Amino acid sequence: MTFRATIQPSGHSFPIEAHETVLEAALKHGYTLPYSCRDGVCGTCKGKIVAGQVDYGKHQDSTLSEDEKAAGMALFCCAKPLSDLVLDCREVSAVNDIPVRTMPCRVHKMSKPAPDVMVLSLKLPSNERLQFLAGQYIDILLKDQKPRSFSLANAPHNDEFLELHIRNITGGAFTHYAFEVMKERDILRFTGPLGTFFLREDTEKPIVLVASGTGFAPIKAIVEHALHIGLKRPMHFYWGGRKLADLYLLDLARQWESKGIKFTPVLSEALPGDAWQGRTGFVHQAVLDDYSDLSKHEVYACGAPVVVEAAHRDFTVQRKLPNEAFFSDAFTYAPKT
Repeated sequence: MTFRATIQPSGHSFPIEAHETVLEAALKHGYTLPYSCRDGVCGTCKGKIVAGQVDYGKHQDSTLSEDEKAAGMALFCCAKPLSDLVLDCREVSAVNDIPVRTMPCRVHKMSKPAPDVMVLSLKLPSNERLQFLAGQYIDILLKDQKPRSFSLANAPHNDEFLELHIRNITGGAFTHYAFEVMKERDILRFTGPLGTFFLREDTEKPIVLVASGTGFAPIKAIVEHALHIGLKRPMHFYWGGRKLADLYLLDLARQWESKGIKFTPVLSEALPGDAWQGRTGFVHQAVLDDYSDLSKHEVYACGAPVVVEAAHRDFTVQRKLPNEAFFSDAFTYAPKT
């Protein structure tokens, strides 16, 4: 059965099949809604059902509560139509002209800046380049397995190689392969670019960047892009980890300070051997401590879902950050079953 979905306030309308999610149908018909994980975990695609009914689909209860459902909210990456729909959500226009492609690539270089972090440099076929926006991600396609999503850590102007930062997750099928089996010159396939986590350049608002762990990857791309285009907006980057080794490219982040990027590293469980003299605690709490009002800012947050969720909740409720000024990419991990 085919229904019709209409987006407010744009008035854009598109057909949607009963078996399609709202996000799938919107993307198919050329309308890009905010999204990231596409798995009901991160909450980036949350929007309001103004009229109509949906099957909410499988999702994390912490990401979409019963109270939110009662208020008309849904996760568009999971929700499927039971009737015609009217949706209240913002659209992202900047990604619409960038084609999503499925391509092969070769593992060009593998390095480990920390024992549990692998930096992969991937080379595309000769005379090929991937068009993308700083902060977007790709899906690595694995035979007989669910695709694995990884943010691009390089900025678009530096696109000779694609750079991925991979954390070694216990039980992770791809991370086991990357750390134990993969060799330079191996061939991989991927689909991308994907996601709506990228730098918005049509405003003068100051920027707060928040990363935990390898959430540093897309933040790195955004910062390097901002520096490349000569962006003059104030930028403050917070990077959180448990121990010092989790801040695996600390020297690089500190180099940005000489270029005008304020940098605050934060450790929650520093080891005695770290001899840490810097900020401690949770990374989003450091932002709360430093900013009494975020109403005139934009925030870009990336990392573990618990960090992104806490940042969104506390920044919007406690620091008056407008919901539409919070951009996020929550990393979800698919353990081997």
